[in-house]
Amino acid sequence: MELLATHNPWNISELHILLRLLLALLLGGLVGFEREQSNHAAGLRTNILVCLGSCLLMLLSMYGFSAFVDEPNVRVDPARLAAAVITGIGFLGAGTILFTGKSITGLTTAASLWVVSAIGLAVGAGFYFASATATVMVLVTLWAFNKLEKRYINIKKEHLLKIKAKDLSQAMIDINGLLLDRKIIMRKMLLEECEDDDEGGQVMLQLYITLPKSETLLVLLDSIKHLEGVRWVSSE
Repeated sequence: MELLATHNPWNISELHILLRLLLALLLGGLVGFEREQSNHAAGLRTNILVCLGSCLLMLLSMYGFSAFVDEPNVRVDPARLAAAVITGIGFLGAGTILFTGKSITGLTTAASLWVVSAIGLAVGAGFYFASATATVMVLVTLWAFNKLEKRYINIKKEHLLKIKAKDLSQAMIDINGLLLDRKIIMRKMLLEECEDDDEGGQVMLQLYITLPKSETLLVLLDSIKHLEGVRWVSSE
């Protein structure tokens, strides 16, 4: 009872500060190492710095203003700087999101930075079990779920085929028959005349397709290339 009575929630020893900063470095480094192995923009050092900085700001928010606690007309809010970190990390995460043509990349990296900042805040506040458990869950999500996603979800990814053909009617019949035989689903088709056509009569077909598990994109492109009337084919 005497220890509880003399304990000051606004003070922390230098040893505990060091332990919390080291734990933030370790947990942020674990997530950063996974991102580095996957060759993402925010890798080992970025995640360590985000987690370490969040932990330091949480420590500052909770214990950095303890000298002013007993001052009149002063109200100390331990969560004030933590709220600013959550808002500010959004700008760093936005920098990792890229829009390339018809796809958006970097969302997972941005989300991992946001979670790493939350882990750093949790470590700074002394929630060791919660921060360690969250780190394990993040690693499972980034590694194990990524394997499942590539195996069961990305297989059904939509592909864009661009086909330049000379004889439109014959090419359409051959391509449609090829897709039906291989059970390839055509989502959308666009047709336009080639502006740089020197020979005349050539058209550009744009097909949005979804491949089945048994089909590979390279084999399909090679099959379309050898169809009568097809000049060239590409994929995005």
